[in-house]
Amino acid sequence: MEKSLAGKTALVAGATRGAGRGIAVELGAAGAEVWVTGRSTRASRSDMDRPETIEETAELVTAAGGRGVAVACDHSDPAQVAALIGRLGRLDILVNDVWGGDPLSEWGTPFWQLDVGKFRTMWERAVLTHLITSQHAVPLMIRDRAGLIIEVTDGDGKEYRGNLTYDLTKTAVNRLALAQASELREHGITAVAVTPGFLRSEAMLDHFGVTEANWRDGGEKDPHFLASETPHFVGRAIAALAADPDVASRSGQVLTSWDLAEQYGVSDVDGRRPHWGRHFESVQA
Repeated sequence: MEKSLAGKTALVAGATRGAGRGIAVELGAAGAEVWVTGRSTRASRSDMDRPETIEETAELVTAAGGRGVAVACDHSDPAQVAALIGRLGRLDILVNDVWGGDPLSEWGTPFWQLDVGKFRTMWERAVLTHLITSQHAVPLMIRDRAGLIIEVTDGDGKEYRGNLTYDLTKTAVNRLALAQASELREHGITAVAVTPGFLRSEAMLDHFGVTEANWRDGGEKDPHFLASETPHFVGRAIAALAADPDVASRSGQVLTSWDLAEQYGVSDVDGRRPHWGRHFESVQA
């Protein structure tokens, strides 16, 4: 069976774990060559101090049917990003998923008591990294007058996220998609933001003290967890979006994993099709 992204080259910036890993693997499953980057390698952990590595992600991409290439890169360093892009002969899909903000998030702290130093670092890691990566990657796309940029965000920006630092950071990512779409449209390049729902990432499974095998037990601590999705769900939605010949019509929009899944008929690894939007509306009613 012909794969929908065969012959395509993708870069997933921030693919060590979570949504980035799920997206990289599913782009690989669709046949793409996927370059996966991050700061966590088998030789050295980042300050996130998690066990997942970019090498593991690359191996999962290859096992899924694509070709995974792991490159250590700190996307806040323009020189490292320039060196990375210099190794690419072409680029069809750029996924900006760099985050690194978990140790910096101060949930429950009012804005007038926030640590400005942590805010600055989160902004540099989760927003400027995306801009720096796009700045260096876009010339490859302009050369070919084609390409898709996906800004991975959290939420559509309509509701306050309960923490000023987090809210401003994620909303800024949505605006990055809009700005890039506006400026790149004349060059034939599409840019969108995509948000997952309640993401059942490796860190979140650890937080609830469960594994993917018994994840539903986490619902005892938080009933909303039962509406969660694996990173593969947003990955499959993005892979389907990338293969859509009419993707340019969505440029500048903030899209959701659940709406894309319904549009393209994709399901999560367990056959479910979670819809965080409907769940959120039901609990707000």
